Amino acid sequence: MSSDLSRVVQVAVSGNSQAFGDLVRRYQSPVRRFFLHQTLGNGPLSDDLAQDTFIKAYTSIRSFRGLSSFQTWLMRIAYNVFYDYRRGLKVERDIASDIPADLRLSPAGGEKMDIYAALALLKPEERTCVTMQLIDGYDIKSIAAITQLKEGTVKSHLSRGKEKLANYLKENGYDGR
Repeated sequence: MSSDLSRVVQVAVSGNSQAFGDLVRRYQSPVRRFFLHQTLGNGPLSDDLAQDTFIKAYTSIRSFRGLSSFQTWLMRIAYNVFYDYRRGLKVERDIASDIPADLRLSPAGGEKMDIYAALALLKPEERTCVTMQLIDGYDIKSIAAITQLKEGTVKSHLSRGKEKLANYLKENGYDGR
């Protein structure tokens, strides 16, 4: 979007903090939502990761070349922030146990089911691709640009991830009716 490019130029050339604030306001919800999906609903961690993303974007804004949209460039930074966070974890723990109680869905059978428990079944790359496509509405080409995966690899992650989610939903009373 040309208004994004104009703001980027204002920040890069003159350090215009108001222009950067406009970019933050415009993209803070999509960035935070991305982290909520990846952290399976951990709000405080998502906020911290989003803040890290915007700090990195601000400090490296002069490297934005306009070869993609600002949003794609920003989401690439967000993806890298999460990848670095995940890589920094020394011991994998069960993050599904951290899912807030208010994020539960009631299936047809009446028992409680966690959307984040379903997403927890996916490998991190599958979860990233599936949530970016199904929830955030990115197309395969954009997901590939953000994750720097080949389009065929993105399609494979999507296929496997969707299959796992469909099986989980069927096993928990969602039979498509």
